[in-house]
Amino acid sequence: MTTEQLLRTPLTELVGVRHPVVQTGMGWVAGPRLVSATANAGGLGILASATMTHAELEQAILEVKGRTDQPFGVNLRADAADAPARCELLIEHGVKVASFALAPKPELIAKLKEHDIVVIPSVGLPKHAKKVASWGADAVMIQGGEGGGHTGSTPTTLLLPSVLDAVDIPVIAAGGFFDGRGLAAALSYGAAGIGMGTRFLLTADSAVPQAVKELYLTYGLDGTVVTAKVDGMPHRMLRTPFVEEIEETSAVRRLGPTVRRTLEFKKMSGMSWLQLAKDGREMKKTQGRTLAQMTLAANTPMMLKAGLVEGDTDAGVLAAGQVVGVLDDLPTCEELIDRVVTQAAAELARAHSYLA
Repeated sequence: MTTEQLLRTPLTELVGVRHPVVQTGMGWVAGPRLVSATANAGGLGILASATMTHAELEQAILEVKGRTDQPFGVNLRADAADAPARCELLIEHGVKVASFALAPKPELIAKLKEHDIVVIPSVGLPKHAKKVASWGADAVMIQGGEGGGHTGSTPTTLLLPSVLDAVDIPVIAAGGFFDGRGLAAALSYGAAGIGMGTRFLLTADSAVPQAVKELYLTYGLDGTVVTAKVDGMPHRMLRTPFVEEIEETSAVRRLGPTVRRTLEFKKMSGMSWLQLAKDGREMKKTQGRTLAQMTLAANTPMMLKAGLVEGDTDAGVLAAGQVVGVLDDLPTCEELIDRVVTQAAAELARAHSYLA
């Protein structure tokens, strides 16, 4: 039996979940099993769709719905050429939340909201939060530099209050969270909840190979590195021998493997060269990426798949937040969420006792 609702926040009210805890949409990690386990435990599970074809996404949505009757979300690439078509899937199947790694266009936000879908873009700066709020976003998620995957340089403790001061919609804090103390701290700042990636990756419900999970648990607080040599954008990952080699390898030596993995991504995604070109143009327009960076971006999903799905740490990369250095167990999603919210409630009660 999961813990009863102990904390009521704008996030729990907006989405209809029991606890203000979000499992973020990690590529190759946030599949139906993890998402449904999170939802059944009272949190908000988010499917990662960027590494799925359109047909695979529909099947994943149906699988989650077969495993849980609780609200869940889907993370979408706002700059993908088929983003509108994927949003139609969310509408058709009654998905509760649409989250975006980048700001979706105003018309896309409006269409989702017309069908009572909660829109939650991720933002890295207060000005981006203001923009999507003015376009009608229901909430935003921020990720401080401590987070895994693509990340910025501003720590959560500075980014969170800056965004809270900039908008009056619910703000979810991510980057550096792993327990109830973090949730209590985020709520004290004024956040509506927390998002966790690495902590959910390292659960019994995660489909990441067991040997890879155990490898994660061997790393300390200095076990991650932020590099732009994987896909041209700052990306936090485990400091594996393979990543250390990438850091030291010249662009010329990386070219061959990059092209090979880009071709593998094209085959895996089912995208045509025209679709890839359209996505590339949109990346250039929205993110200002160079041609070299766009080539690397298509290469990255295959490197992540090698490590997180196939368990080949000699040929793949392992995205990780800095919290990996303080984790030492693999709980179920139910055990994790229960202890996070129970500890958070206790910490908030303790803090309340300080009031004169």
